[in-house]
Amino acid sequence: MGRLRRLLARRRPGLVSLRTTLAVSFAAVTAAVTVLVGILSYGSAARLVRVDQQTVFDEVVQDLRDEVGQHRMTPDDFSSSAPGHDVVRPARTDVQVLGPDGTVVDSGSPGLPVTAADRRTAAAATAGQLTQHKDVDVGSDVYRIATVALGGGRGAVQVAQEFSDTEDLLRALQQRTLALMAAVVTAAGLFGWWLARRITRRLVVLTSAAEDVARTRRLGVQVPVTGYDEVGRLGRAFDRMLGRLAQSEEDQRRLIQDAGHELRTPLTSLRTNISLLRRIDELPPATRDELVADLTQEARELTDLVNELVDLAAGQSDTEPSQLVDIADLAEDVVGLARRRTGREVVLRASGDTTAHGRPGLLQRAVSNLVENATKFDRDGTSPIEVHVAGPARPGTVRVEVLDRGPGIADADLIRIFDRFYRAADARALPGSGLGLSIVREVALAHGGAPFAFRREGGGSVIGFTVGGGPVEEGRSR
Repeated sequence: MGRLRRLLARRRPGLVSLRTTLAVSFAAVTAAVTVLVGILSYGSAARLVRVDQQTVFDEVVQDLRDEVGQHRMTPDDFSSSAPGHDVVRPARTDVQVLGPDGTVVDSGSPGLPVTAADRRTAAAATAGQLTQHKDVDVGSDVYRIATVALGGGRGAVQVAQEFSDTEDLLRALQQRTLALMAAVVTAAGLFGWWLARRITRRLVVLTSAAEDVARTRRLGVQVPVTGYDEVGRLGRAFDRMLGRLAQSEEDQRRLIQDAGHELRTPLTSLRTNISLLRRIDELPPATRDELVADLTQEARELTDLVNELVDLAAGQSDTEPSQLVDIADLAEDVVGLARRRTGREVVLRASGDTTAHGRPGLLQRAVSNLVENATKFDRDGTSPIEVHVAGPARPGTVRVEVLDRGPGIADADLIRIFDRFYRAADARALPGSGLGLSIVREVALAHGGAPFAFRREGGGSVIGFTVGGGPVEEGRSR
């Protein structure tokens, strides 16, 4: 017994499916409602029938009492052989006539039992005196009997109504009600099973897709779910979730591949220079200084590359809460830091309402990357680097742009400068990893905006991003 219980316990989680649960629940609710309605209906019908039969019998007995009370009547007046007895005898009843001593003068069909109380009523002096009996067995039937005195000791009349035929009718009604209830419950169970299959069919598809993803770890699974109800919405949400997970996996794979490719160059150079360190005593002083300077520069570039990779990964999974941010204030902090680091003149111009909902750390990082990019490409410039923050450029948007007088951006590079690790041909000799503007793009997209870049009139570039709204259109600098 214990072994069987353990087997059932192990199998129980897989025994009852959602489809079975829905079908059983539907059938149970229908059965409960059907039973309740059947019991109430049968009870009401039985009560009405019984009350109606009792009312009819009471009216017959009362009419008989009124008749014998108003007229002096004898047992012969109720005899079946007397002329007009059909008028005297109440309709739809069994009548039996008793003599003054309580003997049966005219037997009913069937004959009714006579008790001592009935004989006393037959000898009663008052007309209309009544004696009643309920649930009297006569043969195989049950009757209710009323004995009415004729008065003056002249006898009595017994009126009986068969009670068992009403109960037989009610029993037949009960059996039919039970049969109908069983049919309704069976039909409800079958309909519930069909309805549960119809409802859960799409859930089964979703479950199969989820199990397939868990088994194969393939995220590119198309979820064929239709409809606009909750199941349809769940299917579309699941499909979008799989799509985003697949895109995230692809982004991670591409990031690792790109990072590995970019890390090979400085690491190879470091290994080469480190191998020369073994012969440093044989090198002339100028060569030693150049070797140390190269090692320092390569270490710095490698550090910058690792930091930017960390920043990019943090930007993709940043958990900083969104809040109302004044982007002009963030830009002012970035501009002050850039002045101290580079000694360049950096000018901030803000106009309009520059507040927006966003993550301060990410937005400050994006503005800082733009300013660093401008100072790197306009290293020897004499004109100030300009940072413009304006809002709203369009309803609900803030626009940030950085203007420089550097060499500008070739038309072929404009559409690629925000790609990861992309560096234009004339920028490959400069320090950097090609991740700064990619981080700007990620931050802009995360805040409902878009990055932009175009050539500046008079030379140089304009690079920036928007916060909120849709993609920005290329245009002239303000």
